[in-house]
Amino acid sequence: MWQCHRAPRGDGRRGSPSRGAGEGRGTGGTHGAVGGTYGLTDVGLSPPGVVPFVALLLLQRRPVAGRALLGTGSACPTNGLCRANVQEQTRRQVALLNATAQDLFSLYLKCQGEPFSSESDRLCTPSGIFFPAFHVNRTTERKEVMVAMYKLFAFLNASLGNITRDQEELNPTAKELLDRLHNTTKTTRGLISNLTCLLCKHYNIFQVDVSYGESSKGKSAFKKKQQGCQVLRKYVQVIAQAARVLLPHLSPA
Repeated sequence: MWQCHRAPRGDGRRGSPSRGAGEGRGTGGTHGAVGGTYGLTDVGLSPPGVVPFVALLLLQRRPVAGRALLGTGSACPTNGLCRANVQEQTRRQVALLNATAQDLFSLYLKCQGEPFSSESDRLCTPSGIFFPAFHVNRTTERKEVMVAMYKLFAFLNASLGNITRDQEELNPTAKELLDRLHNTTKTTRGLISNLTCLLCKHYNIFQVDVSYGESSKGKSAFKKKQQGCQVLRKYVQVIAQAARVLLPHLSPA
């Protein structure tokens, strides 16, 4: 049975998920408000509404919401970017996110209490949550699928950062929920790093512009909880579609 309230986290690292095997190996970069400049980086949770722009940004560009720049050139490194098993690792990360999305959403609802626990259909309908457009299917060219996936998971990573920050404020003793949010963020960031590698290695794509969701900073506690449940409900729907589309492209030949 899920537990929402346990002893507070004792590691003294609020908001800093541990780094995993799949994460980017960049040593630094810049990040700021949406519309700023982003570099390949390996930092903790992003500021509100912001995610480090992890798309092969050896050449940094100003992000433009909702448009991918499929530029090609010589900016991709010739070695050292990809792990040997990057395609299989990417496949497993997508499958893991898909398998755990519904449980994360259900635990989130439980930990928000009433009226979210009993009126989720009314309060969590994601009508105002605009994930990046995802108009690809199993027959879409693999390059287009990878770009769409990158944009989707960059958006999701920023959204998870917002939700985790809010839950650390609103439910600081909800250890299981916070742990699941941190683990999902870690997996998502590792997936972004692997998509970065695949785009660069196979298509020489080194810049992709992404869009981010609305920050919840400054909103009331109720609105923060509602935005979180709307995003996570939409996430459950979108990750299932993403898994159906991407996994066949990553399966061994």
